[in-house]
Amino acid sequence: MGKNTLPVVADRPDKMIDLCFKNPAVSESEKKTTDLCHDPHTAKNDENVERGNWSSKTDYLLSMVGYAVGLGNVWRFPYLAYKNGGGAFLIPYTIMLALAGLPLFFLECSFGQFTSQGPVSVWKAVPILQGVGITMVIVSTFVAIYYNCIIAYSIYYLFASFQSPLPWSDCYDWSDKNCSKFPNDLCNVTSEVGRFIVVNTTWLSNKNETCPKQNVIPVPVQNPSEQYWDKVALRRSSGLDETGEVVWHLALCLLLSWIIVGAALYKGIKSSGKVVYFTATFPYVVLLILLVRGATLEGAGEGIEYYIGTQSNFSKLAEAEVWKDAATQIFYSLSTAWGGLMALSSYNKFHNNCYSDSIIVCVTNCGTSVFAGFAVFSVLGHIAHVSKKPVSEVAQSAQMLVFNETLKTYRHQASRTLIRHPWLRCSSFGLAFIAYPEALSKLPVSPLWSVLFFVMLLTLGLDSQFAIMETITTTLQDEFKFLKSKRIYVTFIACILLFLLGLPCVTRAGIYWVNLIDHFCAGWIILIAAVLELIGIGYIYGGNRFIKDIEMMIGEKNWYFWLWWRACWYIISPLVLIAILIWSLITFTSPSYGSVVYPDWGTSIGWCMTAFCLSWIPIIALVKTVKAKGSLWQRIRTVCSPTADWGPYLECHRGDRYIHQQCAWDQNLKKLRETKVSVIINDYNTQL
Repeated sequence: MGKNTLPVVADRPDKMIDLCFKNPAVSESEKKTTDLCHDPHTAKNDENVERGNWSSKTDYLLSMVGYAVGLGNVWRFPYLAYKNGGGAFLIPYTIMLALAGLPLFFLECSFGQFTSQGPVSVWKAVPILQGVGITMVIVSTFVAIYYNCIIAYSIYYLFASFQSPLPWSDCYDWSDKNCSKFPNDLCNVTSEVGRFIVVNTTWLSNKNETCPKQNVIPVPVQNPSEQYWDKVALRRSSGLDETGEVVWHLALCLLLSWIIVGAALYKGIKSSGKVVYFTATFPYVVLLILLVRGATLEGAGEGIEYYIGTQSNFSKLAEAEVWKDAATQIFYSLSTAWGGLMALSSYNKFHNNCYSDSIIVCVTNCGTSVFAGFAVFSVLGHIAHVSKKPVSEVAQSAQMLVFNETLKTYRHQASRTLIRHPWLRCSSFGLAFIAYPEALSKLPVSPLWSVLFFVMLLTLGLDSQFAIMETITTTLQDEFKFLKSKRIYVTFIACILLFLLGLPCVTRAGIYWVNLIDHFCAGWIILIAAVLELIGIGYIYGGNRFIKDIEMMIGEKNWYFWLWWRACWYIISPLVLIAILIWSLITFTSPSYGSVVYPDWGTSIGWCMTAFCLSWIPIIALVKTVKAKGSLWQRIRTVCSPTADWGPYLECHRGDRYIHQQCAWDQNLKKLRETKVSVIINDYNTQL
């Protein structure tokens, strides 16, 4: 054989790699120094040896659950449930899961798994909409910058929890004169001699008397937990105009969070798939512990009864606001249209049952929301019992922190329309970093519960960040093939760059930047992407063709099995998302943080970020059309038709439907045959 080419090896690249792994004549040192033999994000038993596959089904499911389950499952859903009729809210919530959440979730998982490509390359199916994939990745990049800052906040509070008493449990030397653990309202009363006098409401309470609401004179105060958040954790400035210095304890926490993310992803899904065994399951352990502890507290039953008990108000189902809240919560909580579902699913084996996976993840996500509500409201019930207030007032008071970031007395809070912050899955940081830490500080052994709570927040955030970064690195490697063997470098460089870009978010004005990016990048841009995704696959690519693609993976199904999915993909889901989009645009307001209004230049930057994210959709469509050949109509038909290399990634999966398509393997194989790679087969030095 000597220097002759070995045709049988050039049959498929995985056979050549298999020779490297299995041939006893190749030493371990040679395997490690040969790129083809040593690729840290693939394994020799992977079906797709170029991109790699999940090590097990459990790795994938836990990663998907960790990506979907977030802070909104713990905070946002329980609030929406009690606000919209208690247990009655489960009816529109379940219906919207079936109409909008699950159909889009199943579509994206199938789309990514079928072609084994990330959120940009999958649009070879509809080239004119490839800009939608780019928009998803850019939005994910913006979110990755500030989302790790939220994780940094959790890390800081975690370290601060190793103190007794907790530093936010009282007004210590860092507080000002407005700090108080109790309301300082005044009351205008009539004395015994008929004169009007002003007294403190606390004095009236000590005398077992109450002040009529019309006689209350509000005196603004701040709770210790809120002042600790503003003055110690954030060192918050007066506004976006006052940037101030870098808050170094947050910068170090941000660096630590990026080190954790980089270490977890250094081998891609092979390493992150193992980390999620802890990060995806630990929140459930904490929720269970908090539920058990909360259920043993006095008054817990009152909180649970208020949350989802006999006080359910079914008349609420007649209100449009209830259905809007259900649809919005479902859409954002499942993390659809961000690109992450397609990126994670692209590493599945071709015949993986993505249908059952979608059911499992969506049901788990919604079940987590309901379960978390019991833990939250059992504690709120105890607080109501101790403070001798109705649960409704305690819950409303906690939610007002989310809206205003100001812990004034609940009686004087002005009602505001709910503005969503979808990626955080919580309308702001009040509940996570002010209200619930305050509640935990009142429990026995409060540092223990605080540590558990912030570890839970940390793991909830890391799961999502893993998927965001995987979306970014997967896209880079799919679009730039020379990066495939350099995953470790791509991951580390991306982490370093995003850490540097995130430094403005840990200055004294950092919270304003975090809120600004979230306000403009993580809202209705994703709704536009989702609507275009449904139109592109359902109407341009063809819903029936897409169903045939899915059947190539999971097997043929009866026509009535697809009846519901056709109805959702063609009509119901697009209409629901368009309705949410219109509502979001109508109720859109300029960004603000509590009482701090953003300057005009800050709002302009926000609109520039929005334009930058969305502009790729028309730009790519125009470029594709201009590059196409023929008349205008022929060009439009070309860019609305799949490219020549669209289809399953591996030749063995293309079957009769895609037998004439040129897949990625063919292109790589051509390059491979032109590359001289020396391997040792038995005692021969063979040139491929």
